Amino acid sequence: MADAQAAPYQVLARKYRPTRLSDLVGQEALVRTLSNAIETGRIAHAFMLTGVRGVGKTTTARIVARALNCVGADGKGGPTIDPCGVCEHCVAIAEDKHLDVIEIDAASNNGVQNVRELIEAVRYRPVSARYKIYIVDEVHMLSTQAWNALLKTLEEPPAHAKFLFATTEIRKVPVTVLSRCQRFDLRRFDQATLARHLSHIAELEGRKIATGAAALLARAADGSARDGLSLLDRALAAVEGEVGEAQIQTLLGLADRAQIFDLFEEILKGDAPAALARAGDLYARGAEPLVVTQDLLGTAHALTRFKVAPALIDEAGLPETERVRGRAMAEALGVPVLARAWQILLKGLGEVQTAPQPLAALEMLIVRLAYAANLPSPGDLVEKLTKAGGDGGAGARPGGGSGGGGAPRAIAGGRAATATAIQPRDAPMADAVAAPPQSFAELVALVQAKREGLLYGELYGRVRLVSFAPGRLSFAYPNAPRNLTLPTQLAERLREWTGQTWLVTLETQAAGAPTLAEQANQAVEDKKRAAAEHPLVAAVLAAFEGSAIEAVRGNEAAAAAVPEFAAPAPVEAGDDLFGSDGEETWIVPDNMEQEYEQ
Repeated sequence: MADAQAAPYQVLARKYRPTRLSDLVGQEALVRTLSNAIETGRIAHAFMLTGVRGVGKTTTARIVARALNCVGADGKGGPTIDPCGVCEHCVAIAEDKHLDVIEIDAASNNGVQNVRELIEAVRYRPVSARYKIYIVDEVHMLSTQAWNALLKTLEEPPAHAKFLFATTEIRKVPVTVLSRCQRFDLRRFDQATLARHLSHIAELEGRKIATGAAALLARAADGSARDGLSLLDRALAAVEGEVGEAQIQTLLGLADRAQIFDLFEEILKGDAPAALARAGDLYARGAEPLVVTQDLLGTAHALTRFKVAPALIDEAGLPETERVRGRAMAEALGVPVLARAWQILLKGLGEVQTAPQPLAALEMLIVRLAYAANLPSPGDLVEKLTKAGGDGGAGARPGGGSGGGGAPRAIAGGRAATATAIQPRDAPMADAVAAPPQSFAELVALVQAKREGLLYGELYGRVRLVSFAPGRLSFAYPNAPRNLTLPTQLAERLREWTGQTWLVTLETQAAGAPTLAEQANQAVEDKKRAAAEHPLVAAVLAAFEGSAIEAVRGNEAAAAAVPEFAAPAPVEAGDDLFGSDGEETWIVPDNMEQEYEQ
C-alpha cells in the first residue's frame, strides 16, 4: 500500500513521452535535420517549433536540451543525438529541475518585464551544463513590447545560450523573430500512423485493442498524439479485457460508420422518414447529434474526393467500409449534388452546435437535405430555361411529389437520375428587348417609358446633345453641374433594354444643342408669337388692355386654314372665339366685360 502511494499513477501521455529523437513518431524530416545538425556541430542559436496541439513541440525541445547537454555515462561525452539518460544533466532535465534549462510559459509571462529578466539572466554562463537553454512555450502570447525587447538578444545571443520556442499560432509571431530562428513544422499525425502507435502503447500496457477501435481513437484525436493517448487512457480505464470497436463508439458517442453511410444514402434518396428513424436510433444508442453531423459532413467530403479523384479510393489505410460503399455512392452521385449537400451540412453544423436541442436541429437538417435532394441543380435549371419552348419542356410542371420539387431522386436504385424539364414562365423573354432608338428624342422617350425618373430628368432638362447615332451618344453640361456617373448608368440601361452595346461619352469642350426642355419651351413661345400675329388675335389683344396669350391649343393645320378676318359678332366673357369645333382656340379673360367693336 505504501509503494502504491509513493508511486502515483502517471497518465500515458507522460509515461510514454519520447526521450530521444529516434522515439519521435511521424516526424522523420525534423529528426533527420536535427540529427545532422547535432552530428556536424551546425547548431543554431534559436529554434521555432510549430504545429497543432499534441504533436510533440515541447517534447522535442526537451530532447534537444538533453542532446546538447548530455555528457555521457562517463561524464566526458559531447552533444549527441542519442542522450544516455543516466548522466546528471539527462536525469535533471527529465525531472524538470535542471538549473540551466529554463522553461517559460509565455501565456503567463508575456510582459516586457519578464523578457527583461530573461535578457539580464542570459548574460551569465550556465551553472553546470554546456549550454543555458530557454524553452518558451506558447511564445505567440508575448506582447509586442516583449518581442521588441527580445529582438537584439535573439539576433546575437551569447555563445552559451540557446532558445527553443514552441507555438501553435505561428502567424502571430512577428516576421522579425521568424527570420532569426530556424523553423521546424511538426506534422499532424496521419490516422494510420497514430492508430499503430496507440496499438503499440496498449500492448506495452498489457492490453489489447481491436484495429477498428484504434482507428476510431486515431480519427477522434484529429492528428494529435497527446489527444490520442488521453482517449486511449480513458478507454483502458472504462473497458475490461480487449477494447473493441463497439465500446469505443459508446464511449465517445460515435455512430457506426456503416450506419452513417446508410443515413447519408437515405437522405440523398429523399427518404426523410427513414432517415429520421435512423437518426433517432443512433441517438438512442448514444451517438451525439453534433458527432453525427460531423460524420455526415466528412462523408460528403470523402465522396466528393472519390468522385473527383477515383484513385483516392485505393489509398492505404482507408477502411473497407468506406472503400466499398464510397466507390458505389461516388459513382451514383454527381458533384453538384455533393457540393450542395456539403453547403447545407456546413451551415447546419453551426445550428446543431448552438441549438438548445441538438437532436431537433439535426432532424431539421436531415429534412432540409432530403427535400433539397429532390430539387434540380442550378446547371439543370439553366439548361432547361435555355431550352424553353422545346420538346423538353412540353407537359412538364414544377413542383409535385413529396420532395417539393419536380426533379427525381438524387439516388434511385444506386444509379444517377436525370432532372425533369421545367416549364418556363408565361411571359416571353423576347419582350424584354426594346427596339434601338433612332434619335435622341426616341432615346429619352424610352427612358421615360422604363420609368427611370432620375435619368429622364437629367436627359430632358440638363443634357445638351452633341452627337447621336444608334449605339453612340455624346452630350455636354456647359452651364450645369456635371453628373459624372450618368454616361455609365445610361450605357448600362441601354444595353439591358436594347440588347446592344452603347458608347455614351461626356464632352467637356463642346457646347451642344439646347436641352429638350429648352426646345419645348421655345416651341411654345413660337406658337404664341405665331398666334399673336393672327389678325383676329391681334385685334383681341388690342381691344382688351392687359390681355395676353396664356396657351395655344388645337390643330395647327386647321388654325392655318381660318379665312381672312371679318367683323365678328359681339363676344361675352369666356366665349370661345372659334366655337368648339376642335380648331385652334383663344379664350377671352373672364374679367373683361366690354364688348369688342369693329
